Amino acid sequence: GSSGINAEYGRFFIRFLLAEEDKTHPTAIEYWFRVMDLDGDGYISLYELEYFYQAQLEKMRLLGVEECSILDCICQALDLVRPKDEIKITLSDVKKCKQPAQFFNIFLNIQKFLDHEMRDPFSNKEGETPMTDWEKYAAREYDDLIADEEYNKGYDYEDDFEEEEEEDKMILGNLAKSAVETYTK
Repeated sequence: GSSGINAEYGRFFIRFLLAEEDKTHPTAIEYWFRVMDLDGDGYISLYELEYFYQAQLEKMRLLGVEECSILDCICQALDLVRPKDEIKITLSDVKKCKQPAQFFNIFLNIQKFLDHEMRDPFSNKEGETPMTDWEKYAAREYDDLIADEEYNKGYDYEDDFEEEEEEDKMILGNLAKSAVETYTK
């Protein structure tokens, strides 16, 4: 029935969320590489970089951010990845890259790229282990949740929603567990 379709969409969404929020994970690197390898030939060409750059260029315009040239973006990407062949990037090249998230964000998520570029390089305290992208995401979501709870303190939500069925809770729990296990293999 429809719960099978919803479960499949849920699995896809969880995999996407994990890949989006931690582009340094090997599974995420493979995921985003496949996204950018439009023709499925096993490498990302300069044409494919330009294709994804065009979408980011439009976002830069909407954000009112100074546009950087395609040449500058490609040069920065090639400097990050240092591919064996300068006109194509292999999955192996990206996996060896020290900042795969930055590489992907140049072409897939300009806001995250700009946030990283504008960060304070001395923001980590001496001796502290830097947080992973996933940990940063979880911390932001937790802070938002706490802020929402504080804002809505005293409001009774029970009248707003029908009680969820146990089967739906079980499906969602199993779905999340399954997607995380698949992602981390």
